Amino acid sequence: MTFMKTLAAGMFAAVTLATGAFAQEKTEITIATEGAFPPYNLTKPDGTLDGYDVELAHYLCDHMKIKCTIVAQAFDGMIPALNAGKFDAIMAGMSATEKRKEVIDFSMSYGSTGQAFAVLKDSDLSKMPLKDALFSLASNEEGARKAVEELKPLLKGKIIGVQTASIASRFIDEYLKDTVEKREYKTTEQHDLDLLAGRVDVIMASMGYLKTAAEKPTNSDMEIVGPRFQGGFLGAGSSVGLRKSDTALKAKFDEAITAAKADGTLKTLSMKWFGFDLTPQ
Repeated sequence: MTFMKTLAAGMFAAVTLATGAFAQEKTEITIATEGAFPPYNLTKPDGTLDGYDVELAHYLCDHMKIKCTIVAQAFDGMIPALNAGKFDAIMAGMSATEKRKEVIDFSMSYGSTGQAFAVLKDSDLSKMPLKDALFSLASNEEGARKAVEELKPLLKGKIIGVQTASIASRFIDEYLKDTVEKREYKTTEQHDLDLLAGRVDVIMASMGYLKTAAEKPTNSDMEIVGPRFQGGFLGAGSSVGLRKSDTALKAKFDEAITAAKADGTLKTLSMKWFGFDLTPQ
């Protein structure tokens, strides 16, 4: 009896391992994007998805020889939905932060622009100091904190708009919680509208997003001001979000992103969608 139980247990373990290995060798996956975070991702008038994330996703899938379906998903629910098995990967301009790594895994970075501020051109914040300066929370946190201290007198009592569950939201919590009033929005386009309507004084988001937003004819009164911040808890840059169990899929994405970097695809697509090179260095 003991021998039979041992044999049965061994067979069960072997089947489980084989099933796990098979499950990791995916030939068809679903990738979620937001569809409301241009130029990373957007929804065209005909309802189809487009943008940097979407074009790059098609390249990566072709390189991996995996059939991919790309679907829209609200940003604030992406990580729970991924872990619930509603899709297999996230490509939504999502930064690979340490906090997010507690619940999901990430591929290597496929682009980084940093976080920046935008205001109305006639705002008293339009003269925000340190314009175009870049501060790393990883290699120069002291410099970043000094920069924030320089901004605080100007930001005191202002209302700042950020996207819910974004790294901009966390930046405000970490550095400006006692200085500004934070107002959260489901999408970045919503906080743009409130900025233009005067319901918030300043917004914070990805530099890549703000650059494109400010170039829209409807946003002609918007301008990017002050410094940019990246690294540290802001993450290593936009990366593919994956379940921790999908190690084989992560390896495939890493290899495909490496190829996209080597053959110039990352540069080509970032120049097309952003006007500057996002390729991680």
